Amino acid sequence: MTYLDSSCLLKIFWEEPESGAVRQAVSGEQQVIISSLTELETEVQFRARWLSGAINKRRYDAYRRKLALFRGTSPFEFHELTSTIFRRAIEQHISAKLHCRSLDRLHLAAMDELGSRRLMTNDNKQAAAARSLGYEVLTPR
Repeated sequence: MTYLDSSCLLKIFWEEPESGAVRQAVSGEQQVIISSLTELETEVQFRARWLSGAINKRRYDAYRRKLALFRGTSPFEFHELTSTIFRRAIEQHISAKLHCRSLDRLHLAAMDELGSRRLMTNDNKQAAAARSLGYEVLTPR
């Protein structure tokens, strides 16, 4: 079970240098977890691109439809998070060997809540923090 963060999920939608590697890595997974936190961050980025004029409304709506289609598409599994991730994130932060940003810490707490020990990310700081907690990290590039 691999937890997918937004740095990788977004690369499935638009072209960035690592997009091909992320798509290939995801296609090789049997179970890819998308948490409600990852979904929120992805929706925020879609909207930011539309509101900034980087994409038009039609493209924005298409991205949102495609994300919704992932709900019924293997290997993706969407999981809601509970409020307990905040307490988990605080506990991880207090005992952590490495500093990481709040949202990254919440993703790591979400992984813990969902029982995932494997993270797919292109965020180097988040990857280092995950490794310090003993998680396996995939960084498709």
